[in-house]
Amino acid sequence: MQYNNNRPNEVERMDYHEEFRRSIDHREDFWREQAGQIDWIKAPKTIWQRSSNGHGTWFSDGVLNSSDVALDANIRAGRADQKALIYDSPVTNSQRSYTYQELTDAVARFAGALSDQGISKGDRVIIYMPMIPEAVIAMLGCARIGAVHSVVFGGFAAHELAVRIDDATPKAIVTASCGIEIDRVIEYKPLVDQAIKQASHKPERCIVYQRPQAQAQLQAGRDLDWQTLVAAATPADPVPVQATDPLYILYTSGTTGKPKGVVRDNGGHAVALNYSMKLVYDANPGDVYWAASDVGWVVGHSYIVYGPLFAGCTTVLYEGKPVKTPDAGAFWRVVQDHGVNLLFTAPTAFRAVRKEDPEADQLARYDVSSLKRIFLAGERLDPPTYDWLREHTRLPVLDHWWQTETGWAICCNPVGVEMMMTKPGSATVPSPGFNVQVVDMNGRQLAAGEQGQIAVKLPLPPGCLLTVWGDDERFRHSYLEPIPGFYSSGDGGYVDDDGYVFIMGRTDDVINVAGHRLSTGEMEEVVAAHPAIAECCVVGAHDDMKGQVPVGLVLVKDGATIDHDELEDELVEMVRDKIGAIACFRRAMVVDRLPKTRSGKILRRVIRQIADGEDYTVPSTIDDPAILEEISQRFQR
Repeated sequence: MQYNNNRPNEVERMDYHEEFRRSIDHREDFWREQAGQIDWIKAPKTIWQRSSNGHGTWFSDGVLNSSDVALDANIRAGRADQKALIYDSPVTNSQRSYTYQELTDAVARFAGALSDQGISKGDRVIIYMPMIPEAVIAMLGCARIGAVHSVVFGGFAAHELAVRIDDATPKAIVTASCGIEIDRVIEYKPLVDQAIKQASHKPERCIVYQRPQAQAQLQAGRDLDWQTLVAAATPADPVPVQATDPLYILYTSGTTGKPKGVVRDNGGHAVALNYSMKLVYDANPGDVYWAASDVGWVVGHSYIVYGPLFAGCTTVLYEGKPVKTPDAGAFWRVVQDHGVNLLFTAPTAFRAVRKEDPEADQLARYDVSSLKRIFLAGERLDPPTYDWLREHTRLPVLDHWWQTETGWAICCNPVGVEMMMTKPGSATVPSPGFNVQVVDMNGRQLAAGEQGQIAVKLPLPPGCLLTVWGDDERFRHSYLEPIPGFYSSGDGGYVDDDGYVFIMGRTDDVINVAGHRLSTGEMEEVVAAHPAIAECCVVGAHDDMKGQVPVGLVLVKDGATIDHDELEDELVEMVRDKIGAIACFRRAMVVDRLPKTRSGKILRRVIRQIADGEDYTVPSTIDDPAILEEISQRFQR
């Protein structure tokens, strides 16, 4: 097989504004150059094609294989002996690493095992795995033979797994015998068995990786042992696929309660992620890159597995937590042990670290001199967390904003092109390719400083979702129809006079107090600035007189001794001083925990329902369901 790997010399870098304008005004030339930076089996001649919905497709006549771009291309580039993957697991007290050659061999053999079970191009495979190397190997093994993987967060409830089985109709499920939390072992196989029993669609095969912490019982005729299967397999070569062929389906929450299967293509995804590794992170081949997330989320797909490998980096796979594995120094220990250069995680992680170690005493125990920059995304980066990180690490702390649907940053500080001044609370500026505008629901652009809908003028750049799996109508209804001519992000915010984008939260986090539209994000910023507060959220609760009033839930830092009533009085006064009496912020409840998803997002909608005395459904993604009952009792007092 011949590869088109005669990459041109890197295009001369412009400043950010030149690069951005070129990506919008000369879209096809811009992305043709970026496409030239990866190895194609057949390079595309058609860069973008308009579709009937105005969304369009990228590189439609190109042919490649994502596993080849991630692995074999690095071997051809002379990186066979460089570390590709480092596995660090404080919950099992173990570490492993793979060179690019070793990881390629492992992926090729697992791909061969899949082929031996009759799985081929276009077939779907659900991966339900913990944070172990085999999860990465399974993803890349599917990509190698053109199968479409759908990773479901390990430990998800059986019902939620069953819903995804029925939607994706996989030919096989790949799982492990167990996942390991701080204080318990979670057996996966009973959950998988229950999900298959509930689902209408029945996968033909279930491949199980046995971990020593728990042995799974295998069902004859359907279940197969990973180790036995791989030992007998012949390594598979990369299968050529069209650029527009699906690489994976990743489910994200939907307002109807039925998850939406975001479909990512092969070609646009490879081009966009390779470009983003330089643009957003300034990552170079050989850099040690760590995205402290989970492969079950989009961050794990983009920046644990595909992005770093596309860029020739060493990627870190961490099976642990930011705290309690064993302490608040866990992240700094990983940085020291593996020489991490670039760290990306969610603000929630560092809020947890800050809560347990407010003076950063743990940081002082480790040599983190290898670390160049810290990146945060997944939720709004509150200024207190930003300030704490900057003060104690003295490193650039860079916020960026993106979504499962986009797969890479809509807004960032484009350090690979031009390092820009940071502004706390801002994700900085639109990434080249994303024509971000603040508009009303009719698509009318709003003035600088005026809050509205954050939307992206079509077409979206490469790497964004193609559609919703099996439901193109839902794709159009959810993302394209709300604001004609735009991709509707569902987030609200504003752009300042310098062009910096401020994301203030989901548009349903805007509350209406006596006819005044107020952002709960702004109130959270004020509340979080109190020296005793580790973390907080503000929601709008129903009020007969004013329509809605804000209510705060706050976590107090370890060691803080302030009386709760006194704290509430101080927070009320702070909001009054910063926003005004119009905010009507009069209640701040101290809680032990905030209800969150496993990826760290606060369940604001459920909190609102509890505050309003409404019935609510415990989300499948919740980290600890018991906290909802505790909060419900607090609201009833």
